[in-house]
Amino acid sequence: LISRFPFKNMAVKCGDKLPDFLFSTLKNDKVVQVSTASFCKDRKIIFFAVPGAFTPGCHKTHCPRFVSQYDDLKAKGVHQIVCTSVNDPFVLDAWSRSLNAQDKILFLADGNGEFAKLIGMNKDCSSYGMGVRSKRYAFVVEDQIIKFYTVDESGIESTLPDNLLRNL
Repeated sequence: LISRFPFKNMAVKCGDKLPDFLFSTLKNDKVVQVSTASFCKDRKIIFFAVPGAFTPGCHKTHCPRFVSQYDDLKAKGVHQIVCTSVNDPFVLDAWSRSLNAQDKILFLADGNGEFAKLIGMNKDCSSYGMGVRSKRYAFVVEDQIIKFYTVDESGIESTLPDNLLRNL
């Protein structure tokens, strides 16, 4: 299982296995580790990343659309929606609560940006005072295999649920 050590960037593509990784999340007010295999094995998931919790595009549009289109995604056979960000698990927990999303989206912290770097999706946001973050991307994953992916280099359109629904 990959976690907490230096990586080489490896850009992922369709047909690749989503790498095994340990993310952090809060459960009953305690930080727990969650592996990719634990939420991907034998399941279809939407796995999306945002540059940061509470940032304007992520907070006002991107994540709320996943909440509002939750039933549409479930009707297409999606077992779980997962969001990751280069934030700590406490920030992501507060964000999920502010969006009333805790029962619809699993929020996983990539606190040091290691997963983003591992899959070649890290982005330098230092000019905004945010350090290294994750690009905005979305994957459709079936049994840990990436079946579809899209990356937004600017804007949010290709990673919204509407686009993913067309590609399920």
